[in-house]
Amino acid sequence: MKLSKGVIEKAKSYAKTQNTSLSKLIERYLDKVVSEEKDDQAISPPVRSLSGIADLPDDYDYKADYTDSLDRKYR
Repeated sequence: MKLSKGVIEKAKSYAKTQNTSLSKLIERYLDKVVSEEKDDQAISPPVRSLSGIADLPDDYDYKADYTDSLDRKYR
């Protein structure tokens, strides 16, 4: 597969506005894609769907809550 000259020229122009080389721009993009792929595999879809479902106060201390729970369980 070949990239079109138009895409390459646009990418070079964009890289220039970002004060970087086209090679570095592509490297960063590929690194991001691979990193996101790893992150997606670490969290299963059912767990991901639960993200943000609980509305907890900003000062919620999950460690203290967990400690209290264990304390009640093993008394």
